[in-house]
Amino acid sequence: MIGVLVVDDQSMVREGFAALLAAQEDIEVLGTAADGQAAVDVARSLAARGRPADVVLMDVRMPRMDGIAATERLLAEPPAPRVLVLTTFDLDDHIYAALRVGASGFLLKHAPAAELLNAVRVIAAGEALLAPEVTQRLIAHYLATGPTPAADGDRPAVLAALTPRETEVLRLVGRGLSNREIAERLFVVEQTAKTHVSRVFGKLALRDRAQAVVLAYETGLVTPGR
Repeated sequence: MIGVLVVDDQSMVREGFAALLAAQEDIEVLGTAADGQAAVDVARSLAARGRPADVVLMDVRMPRMDGIAATERLLAEPPAPRVLVLTTFDLDDHIYAALRVGASGFLLKHAPAAELLNAVRVIAAGEALLAPEVTQRLIAHYLATGPTPAADGDRPAVLAALTPRETEVLRLVGRGLSNREIAERLFVVEQTAKTHVSRVFGKLALRDRAQAVVLAYETGLVTPGR
C-alpha cells in the first residue's frame, strides 16, 4: 500500500483528493493537513507511529508555512517521503524552488483524476514526474528571470567526478530524455543507459531526474533553447 499525506489549504480540494485516493486499492490516505506546518507535524506523528507517508501531495501557497519550506523540512527528516507538488499554473516560479529543495515532481491541480493517480504511483516507485516539454519550459522561464547559470569554466568543480560519457548522460537527462531515448542517442542498450544514469545520480548525490535537470541547467551543461 502507498501511504499518502494530502496537504492543501482549500478544504474542498484537500477532501476531494483524499476521497479519490482512498478509493484506490493500492493507496491509503494516512492523513491531511491545511498548511505546511501542519504537514510537518502530521508527517512526524505518522513516522513516530511506524507508518510514515510514502508520498506527500503538497500545495505551494499556504498560510503559516508554504509548500516549499514544508518540503524542505520533510525531506530533511528521515524517513523522507517523496513530494509531489500541486500547482495551479505550469510556469509558477515556486515550482522551480520546490524542485531545488528536493520535490520529485509537480502536477497541475486541474489534471484529470487518472493523471493524479498515476503521478502518486510513479512518485512512490521512486521516479520523477516531469514531462520533458514542461520541464524545459519551466526551467527556461526561471533562467530568463533568475540567476545566470555557471560559466563553462565552473563546471569541473561541480561535475569533476563524472566521466565524459556520464557528463553527456547528465546533459541528456537535463534535456528531458528518457533512458530509452538516451540509449538511442548513445547507441547503447537501455539497461546500459539506465546504469549510466544511476552512476551519475550516485556520484552527484542526486535523488532523481528532477534534481538532475536542475543541476544540468544551473551548471550551464544545458541552456534554454540548446
